[in-house]
Amino acid sequence: MKRTSASRPHRKFLVSAAAVACSAIALLAGVGVAAAQAVGMPAAASSGIWGTAREVAGALNTGGSAVVFSVSCASAGNCSAGGFYTTKSRNSEAFVVNEVRGIWRAAQQVAGRLNVGGGAQVNSVSCASAGNCSAGGLYASRSATQAFVVSEVRGIWRTAQPVAGRLNVGGFAQVNSVSCASAGNCSAGGSYASRSGTQAFVVSEVRGTWRTAQQVAGRLNVRGGAQVNSVSCASAGNCSAGGLYGSRSGDQAFVVSEVRGTWRTAQPVAGRLNVGGAAVVNSVSCASAGNCSAGGFYTSKSGLDQAFVVNGRNGTWGAPHKIAISGSAQLTSVSCASAGNCSAGGTNTTTSGQRVFVVNERNGTWGAGREVAGRLNAVGPAGLNSVSCGSAGNCSAGGSSGSGQAFVVNERNGTWGAAEEVPGTAALNTGGDATVASVSCASAGKCSAGGDFTQKGGKQGRMQAFVVSET
Repeated sequence: MKRTSASRPHRKFLVSAAAVACSAIALLAGVGVAAAQAVGMPAAASSGIWGTAREVAGALNTGGSAVVFSVSCASAGNCSAGGFYTTKSRNSEAFVVNEVRGIWRAAQQVAGRLNVGGGAQVNSVSCASAGNCSAGGLYASRSATQAFVVSEVRGIWRTAQPVAGRLNVGGFAQVNSVSCASAGNCSAGGSYASRSGTQAFVVSEVRGTWRTAQQVAGRLNVRGGAQVNSVSCASAGNCSAGGLYGSRSGDQAFVVSEVRGTWRTAQPVAGRLNVGGAAVVNSVSCASAGNCSAGGFYTSKSGLDQAFVVNGRNGTWGAPHKIAISGSAQLTSVSCASAGNCSAGGTNTTTSGQRVFVVNERNGTWGAGREVAGRLNAVGPAGLNSVSCGSAGNCSAGGSSGSGQAFVVNERNGTWGAAEEVPGTAALNTGGDATVASVSCASAGKCSAGGDFTQKGGKQGRMQAFVVSET
């Protein structure tokens, strides 16, 4: 079965998804994507042309499944990626892999000592500077699934450590998103299981020390179904996060801000618009302290999903803005290069099928959505999973096309070009199911991406992780 972005599980919930599921919402952003060549080959330097994809974690992946979920680039040629691979015993292990001065190194396991239950993955990676990154995800202890974070300091990944453990009395917790403003100053967010349901949490790293996790949106979450999906930090102690919570009338979207090291009260967004009882913030991006944008979707009177964005200016969140795009639409990813200059993307479904779109904000004004990947999207549904902007008007996005191939699409000087298959993946993707899960741009034309592809063989084939960089 082809794993489209609408039908595949959310990338953060590969392990014990039911423990965190919010049944009214099908969160976007997928599992799946592609690779090529051997680790250790240099990623050429510079003009904004995508190079050839390369497989990562292949030596580790003895069980037949490996995925890159997240990529983050601190500077051109200096990136990190993370995901999971499987062992011969079919256990999943979390891994990270570094690109150093244009060369992707060997993948390495993280959280192995914690993962005694055999189920771990990295969901998110963020790099503040070359060799100084943090990652987060989940692992299986003897009695529960727990959230973890792990930090890289001067090029060395340290020991992973649990977070939210004291909160997680219900047996399932995970980090969904990590963002680092500077080396040793990061924030992360996710969900944990309380006695009354699933709750959202944030946790901050201050000068290299991870603090105690704290609940957010607790007063809003009267039905026990909350989670943080995305965190973005503009500077140390100044971050924003977004996700969803369960109200009496259904699932609602929220944002919450950290100001000078203190997390404030979460607030609903899109509540008045969400007459259908399902809304969520999927992505948040902060260009500077107090100047952020968030996006997701809500359900309209007609029962269709409607993509929206909401802007925070000078510390105050405004009213949500409906994205003008045809059909039922969900916004997946937002990236802001500067205050008032952002790009976003997602998936829209019309009578002619499921498509992908991008939309730009210029000088504080959001335009109409524009479908991309048209020529690639000849058959079947498509999904856009990630957008990243290196500078205002210079962004890249990626996902999966209707033909089951991984694609990237570039914006240059404010104009989105034609989508293209990730070079090298078509030959590798013999199973016909590949996707870009994450894109990160260090500067204009200096981006990297990662995801997975499938190979024929066995009952379900073999899934391999890949990375690819612009050259």
